[in-house]
Amino acid sequence: MSVTLDNALLDSEERRALRASVAALGRRYGREYFTAAVREGRQTDELWREAAKLGYLGVNLPQEYGGGGGGITELSIVLEELGATGCPLLLLVVSPAICGTVIARFGTEAQKERWLPGLADGSVRMAFGITEPDAGSNSHRITTAARRDGGDWLLSGRKVFISGVDVADATLIVGRTEDARTGKLKPCLFVVPRETPGFEFRPIPMELAAPEKQFQLFLDEVRLPADALVGDEDAGLLQLFAGLNPERIMTAAFSLGMGRYALDAAVEYARTRRVWDTPIGAHQAIAHPLAQVRIELELAQLMMRKAAFLYDSGDDMAAGEAANMAKYAAAEAGARAVDQAVHTLGGNGLTSEYGLASLLTASRVGRIAPVSREMVLNFVCHHTLGLPKSY
Repeated sequence: MSVTLDNALLDSEERRALRASVAALGRRYGREYFTAAVREGRQTDELWREAAKLGYLGVNLPQEYGGGGGGITELSIVLEELGATGCPLLLLVVSPAICGTVIARFGTEAQKERWLPGLADGSVRMAFGITEPDAGSNSHRITTAARRDGGDWLLSGRKVFISGVDVADATLIVGRTEDARTGKLKPCLFVVPRETPGFEFRPIPMELAAPEKQFQLFLDEVRLPADALVGDEDAGLLQLFAGLNPERIMTAAFSLGMGRYALDAAVEYARTRRVWDTPIGAHQAIAHPLAQVRIELELAQLMMRKAAFLYDSGDDMAAGEAANMAKYAAAEAGARAVDQAVHTLGGNGLTSEYGLASLLTASRVGRIAPVSREMVLNFVCHHTLGLPKSY
C-alpha cells in the first residue's frame, strides 16, 4: 500500500474538524427530530438548510461554482456523521454526489453555471433516475429512449424507485440513444426539470420510515432542448459510472452512519441496564457481539475511505472495484449492527422510545440498493477474481 493511500485512510486535521462539526450539527437535531418528520410526513428541511448554510451539502463540488472544492471523501464524512446522530439525509447520495459530480465532470459551462451553485447551497435538489420496472440490475435492458426531433430531444420511458422526485427541482434521467454507426443503443444522461410537460411521477407506498418518498416516473414524449443532454452523446458508460461509483460510496456512508448510531445506542443500554447484579454489558454473550459489530464497521469504513480516495484521485477503474466492495461491506456491517442493537435492548429495541425498530427496514436498503449484494459478488467474481461471467 502506498504512503499516499496510507495517509488517506486516516483523517487529516481538516477532515477530523469536518467530522466534529457535522456531528455537532446532527446532535442538535437528533433522532427524535428525524422520526418526528417521518411521522408527520414532512421533509427534514430545517436540517437540510442549515447543513447547506454551513457548506456541507456542496463540500465535494468545485469552489468556482460555490462548492467546497473537496471530493467524495468529504461528502461521505458528512453523510456518515449525520447518520451516526440518527439524521441520515438520503438526498445527499443523489443530489450533490451523483448529479453534482456528473455535471461537474461532464457538463457544459452553461450547465455547470445553471445547476452547481444551487446544488452547492442547497437551494436546488436533483433526483436520479436509472432503475426501470423490467430492467432491475441489468442496465443494458433500459428501455427509456431519446430520439432527436429537430434541435430537441424526445424522451420516453418509465422509471421506478426514484427517491425524492417530489422535492427535486429536476431529475437526471438515464436514457438511451441510437448509435448512428452501429444502430446499438448507448446510455445518455438528460436533465429533466420537474414541471416539464409529459414528465409524471407517482408515489410508491413503502414500508420504509424515511422522509424521502419513492416514485414511479412516466416520461411520455418529453420534449427537451439540446442542452438537456449532459456530456458527450458518445461517452456512454464512462459518464454513467462517474455517477454510480459515488453512489456506492455514499450508500456505504449511509449504512455506516446508521450502524454507528445503532451500536452507540446498544452500548449505552448495555452499560446501564441491570437485570441481576451487574450491567448486562458485563456478560460476554452481550458484549462480544457488540465488539464484533464495532470491528466490522471499522473495517467497512476503511474500505469506504479507500474507495473514496481512489475516486477522488481520478482512478475510475480501481474506484469501481473498491466502491462495490465498500458498499457490500458497509451494508452487511450496518444491517448486523442494527439487528444486534435491537437484540441487545430486547423488547425495548422495538419501542418508539429508542427509535431502533424503524432502522430494521432502513438497514436493508444498503443490501439491496443501489445494487444488490449478489450483483456485487458477481462483479467481484468476474472483475476481481477473473471467474467466468454468469450473467
